[in-house]
Amino acid sequence: MCLFTFVVFLSAFQLFPTAPFRIMDLGGSTFTAGLFLGLLTYASALSAPLTGALADRLGRRKMLLVGSWALVFFAVAYGLSPNYHIPLFLVVFHGAFWSGLLSASSAYMSDIIPAHRRAEGIGYWGMSSVFAIAVAPSIGLWIYRFGWEWLCGSIAMLCLLMVAVAYKLPETVSPTNTRRRLPHIRDLVEWKVLLLSIALFMYAVGHGGATSFSAVYAHALDISPPGLFFTVNAVMILITRPFSGVLADRLGHRQILIPCLLLIFIGLVMLAFADSKGLFIAAAAVYGLGIGNVYPVFSAYIIQRIPAERRGAAFGSVLAAFDTGIGTGSMMTGYLIEHYGFTAAFLSTAVLAAFAVPYFILMEKRLGLDGTSALHPHSAGKPL
Repeated sequence: MCLFTFVVFLSAFQLFPTAPFRIMDLGGSTFTAGLFLGLLTYASALSAPLTGALADRLGRRKMLLVGSWALVFFAVAYGLSPNYHIPLFLVVFHGAFWSGLLSASSAYMSDIIPAHRRAEGIGYWGMSSVFAIAVAPSIGLWIYRFGWEWLCGSIAMLCLLMVAVAYKLPETVSPTNTRRRLPHIRDLVEWKVLLLSIALFMYAVGHGGATSFSAVYAHALDISPPGLFFTVNAVMILITRPFSGVLADRLGHRQILIPCLLLIFIGLVMLAFADSKGLFIAAAAVYGLGIGNVYPVFSAYIIQRIPAERRGAAFGSVLAAFDTGIGTGSMMTGYLIEHYGFTAAFLSTAVLAAFAVPYFILMEKRLGLDGTSALHPHSAGKPL
């Protein structure tokens, strides 16, 4: 699964930074180029609860296979597209299959990781995507120098490797019986998980803004290299994840989750007022300490309260909140920077991130989860 996830993100992050260049080469504007990732993110977010539930009904392995074959098709279709309108149309469907892959992968991992080491295991697994993202953009931009068709061909080959890996994986949970009546919408979406995951949306807005504009901000501050924020983030993740997961499993997931949410807020405030390279690095380190550990710990917190046959739907709801926040944050931060400047933009996202902690605590109590209660009625009294 680490190999599968590494290849998924290696292929995706060769495409994401190069697709805007291709769209502009075909006559699209900067705004049009930005629509590629924006449409994919929102399509992924809106479809995630449904594709996650579909993974529960069809089986994790089957969902991984279907999603991998779909990505082969999209890579070939992008490579053969004579204009930018076709990729912008296809990317909406691409986003739906992307969410299915991520939801099914998360559910699969939650099935095979021992219950008492879930935060640790998810943290280790997540590092495979961190490694991929660290190298994929440079590889993609290098291949793009030889032509768009070469890039899409290499991505298609990686997706075929995903198919091969998924084919070798055993199924972990028997698919839900699909011979019954068609499921009701409330059976497809884990609404309680979705409500709790709004806390993720609140900090993901800041993450979308920092991801999109931290390099631009560094350039404006005359800080070199412009990607320094990402480098420091990656270093903090690689250093702290092996320890944060172990601590979360031993001390309790919320005991690590809440401090991580606070660190994200503090990091964004520091970033807003960064006026030197030293403060910029410090902001990136504090922010990386929070953002690098909050998602695996939150995932482990959710898994503990969800039965195995509903984990695909649960992770779909988590992904929906997270992706919506990233897409919203990217657009909102761009608008605020253009009209009010970097400080006001990052401070605004920091204020929203600050509400993540009280919202999580309040919603946890409202849903009766401040003990060890289950999120899903079928698992009540039997937390996993």
